[in-house]
Amino acid sequence: MGIKEESEELNEDEEKHQYQKPNHFTAGENCLSLLKAENNFSKTKTEAKKSFTCPQCGKHFTTKGNLNVHLKIHTGEKPFTCCQCGKNFATKGNLNVHIRIHTGEKPFTCLQCGKSFPFKGRLNMHIRIHTGEKPFTCPHCGRSYQCKTYLNRHMKIHEAQNPFTCAQCGKSFTMKEGLKRHMRIHTGDKSFTCSHCGKGFIHKRNLDSHIKIHTGEPSLCVEKAKSFVKCETQIIIEKESFTCPQCGRSFTDRATFNTHVKIHTEVELFTCLQCGKSFPCEEYLNRHMKVHTGEQPFTCSQCGSCFTDKRSLKKHMRTHAEEKPFTCSQCGKSFTRKETFNVHVRVHNGEKPFGCLQCGKSYPYERCLRRHIKTHAEEKPFTCSQCGRKFTEKGSLKIHMTIHTGEKPFGCSQCEKSFRRKGGLNEHMRIHTGEKPFTCLQCGKSFAVKGGYNLHMRTHTGEKPYVCQLCGKSFILKAILHMHMRVHTGERPFVCVHCGRRFRRKVNLNLHTRLHTGERPFVCQHCGNTFTWARSLKQHIARFCKVIQC
Repeated sequence: MGIKEESEELNEDEEKHQYQKPNHFTAGENCLSLLKAENNFSKTKTEAKKSFTCPQCGKHFTTKGNLNVHLKIHTGEKPFTCCQCGKNFATKGNLNVHIRIHTGEKPFTCLQCGKSFPFKGRLNMHIRIHTGEKPFTCPHCGRSYQCKTYLNRHMKIHEAQNPFTCAQCGKSFTMKEGLKRHMRIHTGDKSFTCSHCGKGFIHKRNLDSHIKIHTGEPSLCVEKAKSFVKCETQIIIEKESFTCPQCGRSFTDRATFNTHVKIHTEVELFTCLQCGKSFPCEEYLNRHMKVHTGEQPFTCSQCGSCFTDKRSLKKHMRTHAEEKPFTCSQCGKSFTRKETFNVHVRVHNGEKPFGCLQCGKSYPYERCLRRHIKTHAEEKPFTCSQCGRKFTEKGSLKIHMTIHTGEKPFGCSQCEKSFRRKGGLNEHMRIHTGEKPFTCLQCGKSFAVKGGYNLHMRTHTGEKPYVCQLCGKSFILKAILHMHMRVHTGERPFVCVHCGRRFRRKVNLNLHTRLHTGERPFVCQHCGNTFTWARSLKQHIARFCKVIQC
């Protein structure tokens, strides 16, 4: 049936209804009959319009042109080709839209924030950010989304659809793009390269984040229109902050601040029935419950390590990919996690944001503050079974136990020296690398170990915090105070195995032992004579070899 004939039949049908004699009904009957007549007419009109049917899938179309376009889906015909990239399209309209990718044309502009888009669909989707509209709702869990694509992707979670499987590790994905991104971990493909330093990245988002280190560009959200400042250590600090009126703790995110405030207020908390611990929101409680159940549903495909949440697994995967997108501008050290990077920067700027409310002492890390607070409460619940020494934390007890067992699990790959703690190994490695990350701002002197830096700073401040309670003498180090106390107590813990003589300091015992062993480590470079002690060598050079030097 032609379009002309279809329109003529519709006109005749309309004329029939128009010139029909009106029937005389009561008011209620009249309304009901008219509604039925209108419904029947609209059904007839719609059925007449949809007169072009696809012979392959049965779909109906109002025009023959639309049917012809639709048939290309079944035939696979794509006669319109892009002259720049060679991609083919079924319709000329789709080709014209695609061309905007090459030309950079963005004719659709948001009136609220000025952002432009190449497609009208993307503009419509973007506008929902301002309006907050989420019209696509999941029938299973009620979660809403701004576009249908996100809903379809979410629906696969309920339907347990993971049709795209990795041939190497067997991991499945809901989308083909997810599988493609995952394959880069196995192939080591780092196709996203930084134009400034040549560093490669597996994901584009990591490259974008890395480039900001070179450009100094802050992460500015157009919708929120918040202002940021960039400090010397390449951290982006948000000006807007939320401070807790009860404990003084500051937050950059309002949602985190609101969650924290619930701890102080009498808002109903979510309590764990097993250990009694309370949480400000249900999400934290659910995460905590996995500690009791031992549930770790997220498994690493490469090493088999298990994690309680997906976020922890993602961070772990960076260790396999050797991906470290966060780089310190002062010492060049790179980190896989932004949190670790932020903590590291405090080493350089001396920031100590965690303050004790009881004594005012500040710390760079929250764990240090928690450990310090236990000193006020005198709480030491962890006791060594061998010597009875008590500790505030279980980790400290574990480290202490290696003294009794002699275990040194952290070995240096360059000199085979071993250490009880990983921190000790890291400090030792700086001897080989020559790294000295702790720099004095007053004199410019650098140190490999933070303890050495802290000790040096006391030379500028004149601080001697360790005071002898018996004579009032002050010392820079706690170890020197302990050594000094032996003067008052008369304690001499270091005993010579050869003659039984006792000493207050180990260094004195070592010097004394050379008398028995005959060790003479100090050699004169002029005459070759050897000496037991350094002072004897100095005296020898001053008296006998001074003439030779001249």
